[in-house]
Amino acid sequence: MNKAGENWVIGLDFGTDSVRALLVDAATGEEQKSAVRVYPRWNEGRYCDSRQSRFRQHPLDYIETMEAVIREVLSGIPEETVSRIRGLSVDTTGSTPVAVDRQGIPLALHPEFAENPNAMFVLWKDHTAIAEAEEINRLASRWETDYTMYSGGSYSSEWFWAKMLHILRVDRQVAQHAYSWMEHCDWIPNLLCGHNDVLTVKRSRCAAGHKALWHEAFDGLPSEAFLTTLDPRLKDMRMRLYRQTYTSDAVVGTLSSEWAMRTGLPRNLVIGVGAIDAHMGAVGAAIRPYSLVKVVGTSTCDMLVAPVNRHLDHLVKGICGQVDGSIIPGMLGFEAGQSAFGDLYQWFARLVAYPVAALLNDHIKQEEPHVLVDRILAALNRDAEALPVSHDDEIALDWVNGRRTPDVNPLLNGWLTGITLGTDAPRLFKALVEATAFGSKAIVDRFEAEGIPVREIIATGGIAKKSPYIMQVLADVLDRPIKTVKTEQSCALGAAMYAAVAAGVYSSIEAAQQAMSSGFEREFYPRTDRADVYRVLFQRYQALGNLQEKSTSYN
Repeated sequence: MNKAGENWVIGLDFGTDSVRALLVDAATGEEQKSAVRVYPRWNEGRYCDSRQSRFRQHPLDYIETMEAVIREVLSGIPEETVSRIRGLSVDTTGSTPVAVDRQGIPLALHPEFAENPNAMFVLWKDHTAIAEAEEINRLASRWETDYTMYSGGSYSSEWFWAKMLHILRVDRQVAQHAYSWMEHCDWIPNLLCGHNDVLTVKRSRCAAGHKALWHEAFDGLPSEAFLTTLDPRLKDMRMRLYRQTYTSDAVVGTLSSEWAMRTGLPRNLVIGVGAIDAHMGAVGAAIRPYSLVKVVGTSTCDMLVAPVNRHLDHLVKGICGQVDGSIIPGMLGFEAGQSAFGDLYQWFARLVAYPVAALLNDHIKQEEPHVLVDRILAALNRDAEALPVSHDDEIALDWVNGRRTPDVNPLLNGWLTGITLGTDAPRLFKALVEATAFGSKAIVDRFEAEGIPVREIIATGGIAKKSPYIMQVLADVLDRPIKTVKTEQSCALGAAMYAAVAAGVYSSIEAAQQAMSSGFEREFYPRTDRADVYRVLFQRYQALGNLQEKSTSYN
């Protein structure tokens, strides 16, 4: 029997802005210690241009911060405990691919590409590949096999093939030197193991299935004929990628001597197959069949699992894919989500903060800019919560970074309507919060309309912990209870659970969940009077969205 203190595991969670390491007792799920580091180059805004929706991250940001957080987590921990750390698993954002050489080294780690954004990781929210995604969709619609059938029937500019093709087209030097491409969640585990052959890398089932059109029915990735018809630059790329994929209970290898020295971790540490952060987060949030887990942060990912034997050939339109084993091995994993959630609130808070910062420039210099934004967000939450809800309130569309689901369309944008001279900042913020809740309702409605029941809703992530107001609005709009998990780091905890399975501490992820889950902290119940009003406002949201879609051509 697994006893407290006998086995320890680490979950590494690479988010949009920072990396977190979490040391967990594999017997109880007790979170012993955690550490966080912000990516320094990213934090300075380097290699990005938001006006062009270009968001890139340097591999050195990941390497340096990963080493730092692991060392911090281990500092002060007894040597005996460190020697009992059995496994480490990783989650990252996705699709966040990078061009690599034959050894699997990102091109940006070579001196000649060190300052080239196209040689860096293309972050999940990078939308520079809209045209390439449209081309993929047009070709798939007329091809003998529709390779988007397991991806909701449409391909996104946020995903692997569109991003790769865009870089190959715009940067000849990168195209000439890119032997292959790797997702962030594949690169980190293999880096830790010291593997140096990109053709033998164990690739994540999660990332491949949801972002790269991989499926057993296709014998893996889309055919060579499809890819070369899409663009001759993709010739032979399929053979330099992969056929087989692995679920996150599989082992990549053991920690290399180099990384044992750099981190202080034991040399025999087992490294598990990586996955996308939201999928690990769903595991950490104790997902079970027909639970919808909302991982709520800068964007949202909505995760659901269902028995394969009931839904294997049940194709759900307009989502981000359905993949056998992407969340729980042996279960069909469904992914949906919204391209902007917390990002939308942050945008508005920065907008409000600008004149304050300009007028109080000297004072603002004495504190970090994000402190002012955080204080404004707190005030907006407080004052919006006190407002009544009526049928003629302001209505917003939440598509400031395009729409991910249902029915991907990166060309859509945010709208605000119904503004009068009586509209103030709290009322606008309230409209934005309600818009994100309406976007969530559209996803739940799509699952159920397509025959996939949603039996409970679980929320996790920073906003779920920090804003009771937003969670209450979500419960009112969905007209369903919402449970929030106790842990503040469900993605890292989910990775730790998978590390325990990969290391052999548990025989299945379900067993690890049962032992290591943090449980639930709070449940928000819908208020009937507000739910009734929100049904009317949701109809206005849909009508406004339909109006914009009629003027926007995509696919």
